[in-house]
Amino acid sequence: MGASGGFPVDLVLFGMIAAFLVLRLRSILGRRQGFERPEVPRPAAAPRVAEAPVIDGVAERPPARPLPDPASPAGQAFARMQRVDPQFSAARFLDGAEAAFRMIVTAFAAGDRERLRPLLSPDTFRDFDQAIATREQAGDTQRTEVRAIPSATIEAADLRGSIADITVRIVTDQVNITMAKDGSVQSGTDAVTEIVDLWTFERDLATADPTWRLVAARSA
Repeated sequence: MGASGGFPVDLVLFGMIAAFLVLRLRSILGRRQGFERPEVPRPAAAPRVAEAPVIDGVAERPPARPLPDPASPAGQAFARMQRVDPQFSAARFLDGAEAAFRMIVTAFAAGDRERLRPLLSPDTFRDFDQAIATREQAGDTQRTEVRAIPSATIEAADLRGSIADITVRIVTDQVNITMAKDGSVQSGTDAVTEIVDLWTFERDLATADPTWRLVAARSA
């Protein structure tokens, strides 16, 4: 502070600094007029997640694919399979099973025997071939669309020697319509229907052929 009897210069300096700061804050923040809601901090933007692929206008849900516990019978069977074929992976098998399901269902609807043959065991192919022949003789046609596969889970697994069997529970959203020769609807509907199937695939792990063939199919 200045000498006694002199003007308090330090107080004037402090006052000038304070006034300068007030003017700066007003220029940066602006003035509030009337009543304003207090600003609420905005949450950080969530990371963008890639959208699911769309099939015929329907967004497909990513399939749920939980794997069996290693201590379960299926999990123990997988451990034995890996000893026969170190490249075996239950997760990759499920990827292949989903792809095979789509190919088999659409090929059956189209009556495409050549596409079906390498994906099915001989006995299963005979059953599919007979069903296609019956449909052809009646003059019927079938339209099948797999709109989504909400889940594909392993129900059972077994290994006999080098022959591996895996049963998969596949939940799908489908459109299935069978049309008669005159164009009338024999069965099915345009509405999307949830269908649950149990499909069993088989492969000889001791061979170089990586194909898992369908050996049994039934509705759950």
